[in-house]
Amino acid sequence: MTLAFTLAGESQNAAPMAAYMKNRFVFLGVKMPARTAQAAPLLKQSLTTPWPEVLAWIHELYARPEREYQYVAIALAQRNVKRLTLTELQALKPLVTQKAWWDSVDAWRKVNGTFVDRQPSTKQTVFDWFESSADFWDRRVAITLQLMSKSATDRRLLTAAIARDRETDEFFIQKAIGWALRQYSKTDSAWVAAFIEQNQLSALATREAAKYLTTAGLPSTRKLPILKTIDRE
Repeated sequence: MTLAFTLAGESQNAAPMAAYMKNRFVFLGVKMPARTAQAAPLLKQSLTTPWPEVLAWIHELYARPEREYQYVAIALAQRNVKRLTLTELQALKPLVTQKAWWDSVDAWRKVNGTFVDRQPSTKQTVFDWFESSADFWDRRVAITLQLMSKSATDRRLLTAAIARDRETDEFFIQKAIGWALRQYSKTDSAWVAAFIEQNQLSALATREAAKYLTTAGLPSTRKLPILKTIDRE
């Protein structure tokens, strides 16, 4: 059964929104506030709908060409994350690398990060799904999985994820390394400062990681690897 849900966009917004995403996707022109309002009834309904049906909604929305529908699909997963089992979460993993760009990948990271923060015993398993992948978008999730974990961050996993990709010449990987370290520096700045000193990170990762640090003498001019693409976070 086809999901009876559509978004109403404003045509004048579509081209600028597509340009912001390097014209990789078609947009309806629905900005976030309007999208949130339009999707609210569907998200509310999803909480009392059997998960298999919600999963079918997610897949149907993800298959639509307009980018805003992928955002709604991920929002459905996020809204229902509290009731997911590990097996149900794993069934969503293939979507991370479908129509992948930083916006959707980082939203899926939030889904997985929320899950493991609520169920810490699953963290190693979920981490392994992503860290073992040949796809760098999956590995970006592994690096940033604990972005909101604060004092519950497993530094062993964070270190392992960074070690695997420390020399990877992909912009989004180097940016993720810096982002993860920068975020954790809010919790343990001394550990992050020591990590930067003791590991040969790229200039980009170092610069991003050290943004909140005040420790003198942090390395900031190491040679940056050739980067495949330049974009935002």
